[in-house]
Amino acid sequence: MKRTKPHQKTVSTQSRALSTQTGQIISAHGRHYFVELENGEVIKCFPRGKRGGLCVGDWVEISTQGERAAIEQRHERKNLLYRSDEMRTKQFAANIDQLFIVLAAEPMFSEDLTGRALVAARCADIEPIIILNKADLPSVALARQRLQPLAALGVPIKEISALDPDALHEQLLPLLRDKTTLLLGQSGMGKSTILNALVPEANAHTQAHSAALGTGRHTTTSTKLYHIPNHSGKIIDSPGFQAFGLAHLEAADIIRGFVEFHEPLQNCKFYNCSHRHEPGCGVVAALDQGLIHPDRYQLYLRLLAELENQSKY
Repeated sequence: MKRTKPHQKTVSTQSRALSTQTGQIISAHGRHYFVELENGEVIKCFPRGKRGGLCVGDWVEISTQGERAAIEQRHERKNLLYRSDEMRTKQFAANIDQLFIVLAAEPMFSEDLTGRALVAARCADIEPIIILNKADLPSVALARQRLQPLAALGVPIKEISALDPDALHEQLLPLLRDKTTLLLGQSGMGKSTILNALVPEANAHTQAHSAALGTGRHTTTSTKLYHIPNHSGKIIDSPGFQAFGLAHLEAADIIRGFVEFHEPLQNCKFYNCSHRHEPGCGVVAALDQGLIHPDRYQLYLRLLAELENQSKY
């Protein structure tokens, strides 16, 4: 299987003395991590000292001493996707090539959460693709209508039925080739069904983990990276979410996440325009001309208000 070599930082003299090996974190459980080495071996590791901030997808250097293994160093990341509010930060994964945002015709998805995930992806330079599941249901017509503003922006939308594995393979496997893809979605969108169709072994893993925790049969409780069988792609599954805070973003980051703002803001009269009430605002003018969808603009206003209302310490 073809694998892309990570960009490596210089390893310290102490790390070299410990005979380190390169690997990728494929799952995280509290203070311990499972790291897959380049030869395919998976080792349970603990971070050295107080080193934290590690997540699935990270490339690391590990050392082994007897039966214990320690993470000595994290390589430089290509990107990191995460959500945050004033109280906590939730890392999804690092070093991602693309994001599959899984939605469904039923139950109806949240346009607000979808929009927030798109902003986060754009700010992290991750290519987003919307996977619209349960496209065989009559309610898919309404889902298409609600997604029209995103389709108009050029966001790819792939309609699938996770209950038809053959068709799902035909539609998704070409998109996954030679890439690391994160599966992200609200609970109930069928994300686990999609994963299990692509990686059959994931079903057994999910059921065993759920049984141990006393949770539902298809509950994903932790993020995990899988190799797609007989394929060059890797897929990262993550727990479903019902909130998507972007407290880590600054105003400039938020604007960057709205691709439809990029050209109009060149016409703003003031360099520090907030694109709300200033005279001569190119974004407001584009909104008035119907070039920016009102729902997208309202999402921008909500994100800006959340930023301004954050507690200052």
